[in-house]
Amino acid sequence: MSKPISLTQPTTISLQWRAYFEMTKPKVVALMLLTVLVGMCLALPHTVPLQPLVFGLLGIGLMSGSAAAFNHLIDRRIDGLMARTYNRPLPKGKISTVKASTFAVSIGLLGFVLLYALVNPLTAWLTFASLIGYAVIYTAYLKRATPQNIVIGGLAGAMPPLLGWTAVTNELHGNALLLVIIIFTWTPPHFWALAIHRQKEYAKVDIPMLPVTHGIEFTKTCILLYTLLLAIACLLPVLVGMSGPLYLIGSTLLSCGFIVKAWQLKYRDKPGFAMNVFKFSIYHLMILFIVLLVDHYLWVN
Repeated sequence: MSKPISLTQPTTISLQWRAYFEMTKPKVVALMLLTVLVGMCLALPHTVPLQPLVFGLLGIGLMSGSAAAFNHLIDRRIDGLMARTYNRPLPKGKISTVKASTFAVSIGLLGFVLLYALVNPLTAWLTFASLIGYAVIYTAYLKRATPQNIVIGGLAGAMPPLLGWTAVTNELHGNALLLVIIIFTWTPPHFWALAIHRQKEYAKVDIPMLPVTHGIEFTKTCILLYTLLLAIACLLPVLVGMSGPLYLIGSTLLSCGFIVKAWQLKYRDKPGFAMNVFKFSIYHLMILFIVLLVDHYLWVN
């Protein structure tokens, strides 16, 4: 008799799909899609049309997942040497390189077709440019070439609100670029905090992150200065009349919180605090864009 399958044990197919899903960096993509949604909503005074809303989020989500999967592919060697990433699907052999490549190309192509056919070509090509910027220019080149990798490469990761804006308007607009500036300015202090926490691991795999090349204290100073710059960037939607008093109050409180965290990291650091700053930065961006969204619908009415 064949041995019965235990209902408590995951099947091979289930494990494979979990591995594919992990390659798309779902938590990162979810945060990106929040900023896409806010970009869509801020582009219009009232309701976002259903077709660009659904297929815009789906297409951008698929192409973002594709970029993340390419990141897993390109970084599979160094991922296997770092404590933070050694358990990823490719270093662990859960998925072959060929299958991972096929998966990355397939969902990227599907996302592009959906955007091109059911949203608009402008959004499709801009999302493709973001994919190339993150997967090729940043991951394959900048990450290994310069300690300013996250500053230069951060532009690709800052594009989602612009993609949301173009998805519903089919045009570029200066207000959308202000949202890009916010994320672009947010990215270095966000990632440098993680880089401080993982400094020895990056040094071991010869990745020239700022704490490796210029030291932890210099990086802490840069984080503090960038949080000050971010506070100014967060005020731009108010200065141009895109957002109202609720956002002004919310963004000011969030900026003050980030500045305090960065100051503590620089002058009152303790073991593990850099990771605390990294986690705070994620909530900072998430709450900031939620406040942007709520303020928009209060302000237009």
